[in-house]
Amino acid sequence: MKKFAKMYIIRLRRNDTPVLFKCIRKMLCTTHNDGEYTKTPEYPPILDMSFKARKWREVQSWHEKIKKLPTVEEKLFEINMPRYYGWPCLVLEEGVIPYNSLKFLQYATRTHLIETESLPEHYAGAIDSCGSELCDTLKSQIEDALLFEMCDSRRRNHDLLTEEDDYITPGNVEDILADSVISQINNVIISNLAQRYPHLLTAQLDCKPRLESFWFLGGLPPTESVRKSKEGRKWQAPMANDPVDRTFQYVGKPSLQLRGDLPLPPLMDLAECKSSEFEVPRFKFDPSVLGFVNRDRRLGKNIPGFWPGDPCEFGLLSFHTRGNMLERPARYGEDEHQEALHAQGILASYGWLLPQACYQGFSTFNEVTYPLVTQTVITNGRLWSFYTYQLNTTLLHAHYATENERCNICWATKPMALYERVEDGKLVGFNPDVLKTLLKFYINTPQRREGVELKPFLNHNVLHVAGIQDDERREWWENQFKYMYSGRPRHRLPYEMYHWEKIYKIDHNTRPLDKRTRPFELPGVNPYKRRYDDHAPKYMPRKLRPEGREKGFRRITFYKTFYNK
Repeated sequence: MKKFAKMYIIRLRRNDTPVLFKCIRKMLCTTHNDGEYTKTPEYPPILDMSFKARKWREVQSWHEKIKKLPTVEEKLFEINMPRYYGWPCLVLEEGVIPYNSLKFLQYATRTHLIETESLPEHYAGAIDSCGSELCDTLKSQIEDALLFEMCDSRRRNHDLLTEEDDYITPGNVEDILADSVISQINNVIISNLAQRYPHLLTAQLDCKPRLESFWFLGGLPPTESVRKSKEGRKWQAPMANDPVDRTFQYVGKPSLQLRGDLPLPPLMDLAECKSSEFEVPRFKFDPSVLGFVNRDRRLGKNIPGFWPGDPCEFGLLSFHTRGNMLERPARYGEDEHQEALHAQGILASYGWLLPQACYQGFSTFNEVTYPLVTQTVITNGRLWSFYTYQLNTTLLHAHYATENERCNICWATKPMALYERVEDGKLVGFNPDVLKTLLKFYINTPQRREGVELKPFLNHNVLHVAGIQDDERREWWENQFKYMYSGRPRHRLPYEMYHWEKIYKIDHNTRPLDKRTRPFELPGVNPYKRRYDDHAPKYMPRKLRPEGREKGFRRITFYKTFYNK
């Protein structure tokens, strides 16, 4: 345009200058469009350009991207996309419950605990349909199963060892016995109730499945390294002590799980589960003050015991052992032991429901639209604790940790003895009320949620990567997802700072003439912030290329990648 105007000026006379400007205005003007004008002026929103506001908009944009992804695997995969070597997680293992940690775990799962002597009103009258005759039949069969496991069973040495062995603890012995008792009692109940309750006939049974749950939790103080890093920068120094999000990875060890194709009916409506009506403890300290010191860099994984695509994707009942209670010092007291048991029940229930919600298209960043319910039993064969848990929210990051309108609810009972002791090959003091309570969990029938869309954030045509039509893309996603969730390390190991570097270069600056090539010596370089897709594609050999093995110059060809950009 500038060149054309300059040539046009040369050809015109001096008195024809107005003609030139009129021509240029016609060339630059646009056609009038009535849709571009409104009766009242519409102004763009005024955005807060502060650092916190800009970062929060970036985070929300990422969360919205996860929400729009079509399949379950792609959503789970995208959560780990910002970290090639994984997130710095606080690992919560089942059975590792430090002293006085119930309130923190309630805050970490946003759970309100209701300790009750019996199950909620939803279970009232459920056992009446079963009849006293069936209870008596089950009682005799369960007594025989217990006596067989406690007295008559002869286990191999590698299954059950004596307490004198230095590589097995009394808690391990109790867990082995409890696993056998749980399996026997479940077989007895399923074989007797399956004909009356079809949901038990079609339910899937998992023995010692893989259970992992990953989520973000906000409102916690930063670690010492993060705080010092912010203090070293002038523009971040005022925010050095602000609360940050921390990542949690729960690793459960269930003994047995039952799951079906329909969800359990909710015990309360979402509108009733408000945080203003139910109290959730507030925890403002670093979890290390309680003894949670197991930190590790891991890729976040949500696995409820099965892979995506299984038709039975809703949990019905899970059994857990309590051998860890024998390892706790007696000086803690009975009240603290009871709190530790409740903490185990809350973690086991929340850790199973969150991956189930992820398989429905939700995540730790995208809120559930309907409640999910599960039933948990913790036992050693003699003492039985029952928990009913309703998941109402998964948003625990940032300000949602304290300002979320919803909260999760857990109904818990105290341990009840199924029998008092075994004497002369007989059970003494058998308690039928414990059996009736257990039967209520089995009889609780899943129901179809009328008028509720179970997978609102998924593509209904392609729910999982197995439904992708393109063979190359489907195989690529299947391999990538399984490799990520296998827990294997990357082919290139993460950055490591050697001890001599820590001593002679960081703690004591005694090597000033060395060449600065290490990441900690370069400004603004953090190898742990590498993205998951930041790597060279896989090389394709010439014989596998579409153009064949013809002689001559050929550019290097790589296999395609299908990351969601």
